[in-house]
Amino acid sequence: MNRSPAPVDALLVAADSALRTLFVAPRAARACPTVPEAADAPAGLPAHEQALSGALMRVNHVGEVCAQALYTAQALAARSGPRPNEALARQLEAAGQEETDHLAWTAERLRELGARPSLLNPLWYAGAFGLGLVAGRLGPGVSLGFVVETERQVEAHLAGHMDRLPAADQASRAIVAQMKDDEARHAREAQRAGATELPAPVKLLMRGAAKVMTTVAHRV
Repeated sequence: MNRSPAPVDALLVAADSALRTLFVAPRAARACPTVPEAADAPAGLPAHEQALSGALMRVNHVGEVCAQALYTAQALAARSGPRPNEALARQLEAAGQEETDHLAWTAERLRELGARPSLLNPLWYAGAFGLGLVAGRLGPGVSLGFVVETERQVEAHLAGHMDRLPAADQASRAIVAQMKDDEARHAREAQRAGATELPAPVKLLMRGAAKVMTTVAHRV
């Protein structure tokens, strides 16, 4: 029978996840969804379209940095609270693994576009980790509700990027489309697992925080 890690072990796992996310090149478990024959070499895009794609993919990469922080923090809270919930922690970690694929795909696409990640990634990670820890401490229903709302907002955000990405940038569009499908599935799985609907003011605060992040990350 699987047993929950000791609190110290859980903290070490969380610290390791943070270091890997911020300082180690991520490795995807799934192949990048880009269709090889449709992928554009960066030189194939006009300079202004390449710059736009780079900025949008930087925002998406920041979103995946935050996703790593959120899922790691919520899994830590599920394991280290007064009533450890190993099943919930494992569900969160499974979703986080798919987010690692997204992190790797967006990082690679940034390199292909000659764009850099956000300079503020450590700050984004720390802020998201704090939010995830608070949500996790409020119990399984709220933690899962936070996942549902986060993923729904991310799905809507990615749909907006599909409208803004250059039509010729099929490589970035394929990545964003797969990410969007995955986020929608994560929300459905959290809903089925017993998510609690978050109050409207909390949802508005989450949208506001996301707006600040996406606006700043577009440039910095």
